[in-house]
Amino acid sequence: MLMPKKARIAIYSYLFKEGVCVAENNTHIPKHPNIEVPNLYVIKLMRSLKSRGYVTQNFCWNHYYWYLTNEGIEYLREYLHLESDIVPNTLKKPKSSRPEGFEARRPRGDRGDRGDRGAAGGKDVGPSAPFRPNYPDRPYGRGRGGGGRGRGDYYRGGRGRGGQNETSGGPPPDAE
Repeated sequence: MLMPKKARIAIYSYLFKEGVCVAENNTHIPKHPNIEVPNLYVIKLMRSLKSRGYVTQNFCWNHYYWYLTNEGIEYLREYLHLESDIVPNTLKKPKSSRPEGFEARRPRGDRGDRGDRGAAGGKDVGPSAPFRPNYPDRPYGRGRGGGGRGRGDYYRGGRGRGGQNETSGGPPPDAE
């Protein structure tokens, strides 16, 4: 697809800076949310990069997700005339907000893994009696010892087509 070179460079520079690109599957949007170009340009240019193996594409919930590959990084460096020490944000290590002397895990001393709260972590575990609800007001006795599905005695699961009786799995004759 023919597009202005400014649009192509804007898309390439955004993709190289972020390392990923997201676009809604709607070619009629006048502008991409992150780049000052039409959404159609982004979708078509990413499709071209995907066919050359420079990005990988995922599609979920009407949105495209493109991830830059190593070959794509090299191609964009060459196209945008960038130095080799510049990398996308996806390859940069996140800066830690921890102080330098911070340990990953606190020492627990002689309290063990649960501290002094016991094996359940200080909570009362489980109900005091088994939970067995009884609903006597429901039809077909869905409480204790009832049918469970509320369909009465005529239900025979797993019989396939035809069944054993003449009604082929429908309601019993007296239920009409």
